[in-house]
Amino acid sequence: MTHPLIDQYRFTRSEWLRGLAGVSEADAARHFGPMNCISWTVGHLAWHEHRYWLELAQGKMLFPNLNEIYAYGAPMSTPSLKEMLELWQTVTKATDPFLDGLTVESLQVDLLREGKSVGQSLGSALRRITYHYWYHIGEIQAIRQMLGHKNLPEYVGELETEAPYRPE
Repeated sequence: MTHPLIDQYRFTRSEWLRGLAGVSEADAARHFGPMNCISWTVGHLAWHEHRYWLELAQGKMLFPNLNEIYAYGAPMSTPSLKEMLELWQTVTKATDPFLDGLTVESLQVDLLREGKSVGQSLGSALRRITYHYWYHIGEIQAIRQMLGHKNLPEYVGELETEAPYRPE
């Protein structure tokens, strides 16, 4: 059985996708002032998943260019939403076996870069990326409101049935 935090993380991913449902290529490419567009943000979260769960946790580098194009502070760009969603799905599919194996003990192990601690445990990294998703879910909903989208997802979905609380 997966760790309860992984269940919550997967629920967060599903809410992320729910928040993107119905966004067109054209709308995903819109920039408002200094804000990144929706499609860039999808690439950004693919980068974060890749960085933590593949690169740092497992030493795997499937997409080295993510660190240059979609990392925090990377230059603004306007990628294809379709391509970014495919990239995100490829990365998350590759991370899932690792996430399935996390335990109470392994979540307490330091995340390493070149053999040295990055200053957070796998559990703290999991919390950080979960909250990172929620930050961008809100941001994307704000962009969608500025685009005039109606009937947007509200609040948090079916948490009680999809990822209810359970002790470790």
